[in-house]
Amino acid sequence: MGIFICRKDVVHIIFVLSLLSSDIGFTRRVNATLGINYGQIGDNLPQPSQVLGLLSSLKITKVRIYDTNPQILTSFANTGIDLIVTIENEILHVLIDPQQALQWVTTHIKPYFPATRISGIAVGNEIFSMDDKTLISNVVPAMVSIHQALVQLGLDTYMHVSTANSAAVLSNSYPPSAGSFEDELGGVMKQLLQFLYTTRAPFWINAYPYFAYKDAPTKIPLDYVLFNPNPGMVDPYTKLHYDNMLYAQVDAVIFAIARMGFGGLEVKVSETGWPSKGDQDEVGATTENAQIYNRNLLRRQMANEGTPLRPSQKLDVYLFALFNEDMKPGIKKKIPKYGVLDIPLIDIPSFT
Repeated sequence: MGIFICRKDVVHIIFVLSLLSSDIGFTRRVNATLGINYGQIGDNLPQPSQVLGLLSSLKITKVRIYDTNPQILTSFANTGIDLIVTIENEILHVLIDPQQALQWVTTHIKPYFPATRISGIAVGNEIFSMDDKTLISNVVPAMVSIHQALVQLGLDTYMHVSTANSAAVLSNSYPPSAGSFEDELGGVMKQLLQFLYTTRAPFWINAYPYFAYKDAPTKIPLDYVLFNPNPGMVDPYTKLHYDNMLYAQVDAVIFAIARMGFGGLEVKVSETGWPSKGDQDEVGATTENAQIYNRNLLRRQMANEGTPLRPSQKLDVYLFALFNEDMKPGIKKKIPKYGVLDIPLIDIPSFT
């Protein structure tokens, strides 16, 4: 009895094999530690100087913030903490102008560096999954202008320019080797990837296995999304085994990028986490599950793990979040909760 494979499957298999033998699985090691997201939209948050004590107790040396709060930039000076700052979505249209971008960098970055170790600038957050096409079209031009300003000021070798993307930019993520971007993002995504490739900057992805589990709790094993022991899944094309969803999501992004012709880009997780409390429809949002997810993620980071596709490159991850932000627009007060200070992390000696 003959085995028939359609042309589409043949093309896919050839694509996968070419990637597995190319630099998509490159072995450059990255010395990284688990980072954390530090949001500030709350009514009961400690001052930045107090936050430093918390970060020190948690052994955290990498932080991402969602603005360029001068109080934070000043407080973090000479602490050795790597800081990713963010340009708010609302001002991107202004920064398309190179002169405005230069003024922004001169005002918000240059006065604090190098005392404050700013290692990256995120231009907007999750814009490509929004409906505002004008805003989407502003992202890459603003990134180009900001990078040009860094070059002009001699800062481009110290910090990268990127943007954080929602997992919603993917049209397909299962199996990981079938990862692809939404067709409607094709043009702007190629511009973004070309910029990242040219400037050697990473692709940032906000990856939340929790959301996938919440939407299909009867189909997705809880242990698979919590990093607990489980049978996992095998990608039928790469034959790579996945024992957790986060790594599968990241590898799906890597494949999607490679499909656009930029297989060598590094992918970093700008956000991931698990809520300790939620509304009635927030299935699985419990303190116990959040504790398990964060603890197991920490253990993976301490083991210097990479994904199955890039096992020798430690995955750079930023946990969401340091605090619960109860004043975020559109968020029900106090739920869902992601703040790690509400989630005991037992039996973990350090983040490093």
